[in-house]
Amino acid sequence: MSPTYLGKMNDSFKYILENDIDYIYCIASKLSKKELEYLVTFADNNLKKLMIIPDNKEIFTRSMSIELYDTIPVLAMRKSPLELTYAPIIKRAFDILFSSLVIITVLSWLTPILYVLMKSESKGPLFFKQKRNGVNRKTFWCYKFRSMTVNKEANTAMATKNDMRVTRIGKILRKTSIDELPQFINVFLGEMSVVGPRPHMESHTEKYETSIDKYLVRHFVKPGVTGLAQIKGYRGEIIKKADIVNRIRLDIFYTESWSMGLDLSIIFSTVVNAVRGEEKAY
Repeated sequence: MSPTYLGKMNDSFKYILENDIDYIYCIASKLSKKELEYLVTFADNNLKKLMIIPDNKEIFTRSMSIELYDTIPVLAMRKSPLELTYAPIIKRAFDILFSSLVIITVLSWLTPILYVLMKSESKGPLFFKQKRNGVNRKTFWCYKFRSMTVNKEANTAMATKNDMRVTRIGKILRKTSIDELPQFINVFLGEMSVVGPRPHMESHTEKYETSIDKYLVRHFVKPGVTGLAQIKGYRGEIIKKADIVNRIRLDIFYTESWSMGLDLSIIFSTVVNAVRGEEKAY
């Protein structure tokens, strides 16, 4: 046995998880196609970046790219346009500008009006805050205008059609997505972006990261107030597995295909949907 042999692939997985390793490097020619596929699946499902020295193995994604380390070419399997030098700067500048306009021109006068209306209908705070998972699966407080009566299931059970917990004012807020506006505070603080995969409750992340393949890939980018999956109809209550599978498929497509033009298109479609009064995401 080679003196450089340190163990089986599964042993390396344990080491990677226990030592919080971010990048995995491997030589494709040393692994079978099945082993490479297994390694790609492990990396995607555990929020790890996989770097492969290319050969003739048929392991491809839309977002793969070649990087040079000295004179050695390395194949990066998950390379998002948002990792380009200028992209994060442009997106963050747009987020600050857009969220500032919403906070100053909308939330400044809408907040006190909703406070009076909510207090006249039900007891409870004006804002509803909930822990959700953001970029790199980090937890943050996500803010919304409260649309339900105060209840013990708020952090475990998502809203369903004809949910009895939703107040009369809440129905209007949810139908127009006005209840989501406080999330522009999260955008201004840098916890969210105007556009990106919708942040999920912690309980949903824990459920889907083990049951939905490549679920955690969506956490390579900041979550958004709106997203590609939402404007394509995959929003609201998750009734069947296909609902969440298609949502994740579009979230991954967004991370691999980002452009400022795509963001603007998603924002425009979101506004149109809100004006039409389409049912919102949870």
